[in-house]
Amino acid sequence: MTETTDSTDTTRQAQRQLKVAVIGARGRMGAEAVRAVEADQGLTLVGAYGSKDDLGDLGGAEVAVELTVPDASPANVAHCVERGIHVVVGTTGWDEGRLDALRRQLSDAPPGATGAGVGVLIAPNFAIGALLLMSFAAKAAPFFESVEVIELHHPAKVDAPSGTAARTAAMIGRARSEAGCPAVPDATTHDPDGARGATVDGIPVHSVRLRGLTAHQEVLLGNAGEMLTLRHDSFDRSSFMPGVIAAVRAVGDHPGLTVGLEHYIGLT
Repeated sequence: MTETTDSTDTTRQAQRQLKVAVIGARGRMGAEAVRAVEADQGLTLVGAYGSKDDLGDLGGAEVAVELTVPDASPANVAHCVERGIHVVVGTTGWDEGRLDALRRQLSDAPPGATGAGVGVLIAPNFAIGALLLMSFAAKAAPFFESVEVIELHHPAKVDAPSGTAARTAAMIGRARSEAGCPAVPDATTHDPDGARGATVDGIPVHSVRLRGLTAHQEVLLGNAGEMLTLRHDSFDRSSFMPGVIAAVRAVGDHPGLTVGLEHYIGLT
């Protein structure tokens, strides 16, 4: 019995080939990512860093998972890219200016762990259900006159609208533009307090911050006499972990910048 167990343990250790570091490991999402990496037999956790820690060489990591805050994320990602470390980014706040700067850095980066270019994934959401919702919404949007997005999160979230909502609105806006759809109808001319919410790529987006919530989103699509409602709910951060692990495994095979995990899992 002892000999069999030792053989099994040796086999499992041999399978732990991909070295992973988590940046932001003391946050709720980061702590969940640490547990997910440690539980995966194909991954080895080589470092768990707080948002203010000295990252150094990240323990020799081949892939870093970056889960901090918008103000810290670009510098953390740049640190990884400079060292040829692939990065999976779940931090929001990556606007076009930051993405363009990252693209320029990646074009000059050293080879990554695979010998190809460094890969960076910016993922507004890792939940597979959320990715499906975004894909379904973009597909449905050209068939409806009106579209609005409502995102609901816990009150500790620092940015609004959420990265998922902004990404959803961008996908919807692009789908409607490609289909030649007119602007969504809205007769509002007086809204001094911003009750109509934000407008992202021509799509109204509303943010709710409520104690007890985790991460939730609805897309409302309307025509005369009908409405289609698409909704996704993440009740626990564990719902994001299958997507995080899938991204960690795939990022090295996608040199350069990718925005959206959907590109790795066949939803585009």
